[in-house]
Amino acid sequence: MSFPWAKHYEPKQPLMRWLDEKLPVPRLVYNAVGAGYPVPRNLNYFWNFGVLAGAALGIQIITGIVLAMHYHVAAAGAFDSVEAIMRDVRGGWFLRYAHANGASMFFIVVYTHIFRGLYYGSYKAPREMVWLLGVTIFLLMMATAFMGYVLPWGQMSFWGAQVITGFFSAIPMVGETIRVWLLGGYAPDDAALNRFFALHYLLPFVTAAVIVLHIWALHIPGSNNPTGVDVKGEQDTVPFHPYYTAKDGFGLGIFLLIFASLLFFAPNYLGHPDNYIPANPLSTPAHIVPEWYFWPFYAILRSFTADFILPAKLWGVLAMFGSILLLFFLPWLDSSPVRSNNYRPKARIAFWVLVADVLVLGWVGGSEATPTYAILGQITAAYYFAHFLIVLPIIARSERPRPLPHSITEAVLGNHGGTSPAQTALA
Repeated sequence: MSFPWAKHYEPKQPLMRWLDEKLPVPRLVYNAVGAGYPVPRNLNYFWNFGVLAGAALGIQIITGIVLAMHYHVAAAGAFDSVEAIMRDVRGGWFLRYAHANGASMFFIVVYTHIFRGLYYGSYKAPREMVWLLGVTIFLLMMATAFMGYVLPWGQMSFWGAQVITGFFSAIPMVGETIRVWLLGGYAPDDAALNRFFALHYLLPFVTAAVIVLHIWALHIPGSNNPTGVDVKGEQDTVPFHPYYTAKDGFGLGIFLLIFASLLFFAPNYLGHPDNYIPANPLSTPAHIVPEWYFWPFYAILRSFTADFILPAKLWGVLAMFGSILLLFFLPWLDSSPVRSNNYRPKARIAFWVLVADVLVLGWVGGSEATPTYAILGQITAAYYFAHFLIVLPIIARSERPRPLPHSITEAVLGNHGGTSPAQTALA
């Protein structure tokens, strides 16, 4: 979307004029995050989380590069090298804890970012590509985090790799071949550690590249907003700088305070104590669990306990990957012309039921596989798929949304006349 009222970059200093002619980086920055990029005037603090996700990725890349300089990529020395980083490297404890807790903060921010998109309909036209790239980033994050969890080579790292890669063997005919290819052998060892380390180091840079595409795709239609109403003119927007740079700066300050509190006062709170025990292939932990941000998907994986046409193990693998791939089809599953759930009463109720469902799935995924938790996991996993495949499409066709404001300015100023939802959303 072009904004004819947007300010254009005109360098005044001779050096900046010369640079803009030879390599227009200042113009690019100005148009991307400066006064040359108009954004809706009614964005709330939930729109901070994109910037926070970028900050979290930056923390992970910087700390990860330094940690890689001291890490020993071998099953015989990986655990000891992590302990040496903690005890002998100057500031090593800070880097290790910042990297480990930074991953948790990254997922907290991204999950909030995703649910904000679900609530305000940011996956709907014309922002489908923004959403698809966002889900791709989420998949890359999950792959990176899983491989990173293996690197400390503690008990939970080793057995997590053993169990998760073992699920690939459920794929008919080629499953065991894929598992051996992933591990570089028949069990996690030096080959697996080398592969996981190489990919864990590489994927954050791939993620950063996809984030650039994500932002580029966002700048074409412009940002969504809490009303879901399209921008009608200059009166509906403000320049990104200084209005939202100040707002993002405040949000970043809160993020860093929470991160610092976790880092300095509870650095092991989100980790597992068994990972401070060296990996032992002959001693299986009593309760094998992944990191907390995988728990909802782990609960879906464990929900299949009986064979039906296909082995239960294969159903679990298909359901786990399907629960993420389903998000790619969301722009077409929800056919309502109204974006924001602020104006969709039934969709808003369904959204909060989904939030509760995912939280229960996370609780089940982090708990022991008892019969009670197995049944609860099956119920919540079934609803997760039903929400996207049944509930949301039915609501989209049957719901009568509330009248939308004529414009963003009208919503901000509180002068609600209202038009039909279809007319405003499709204008």
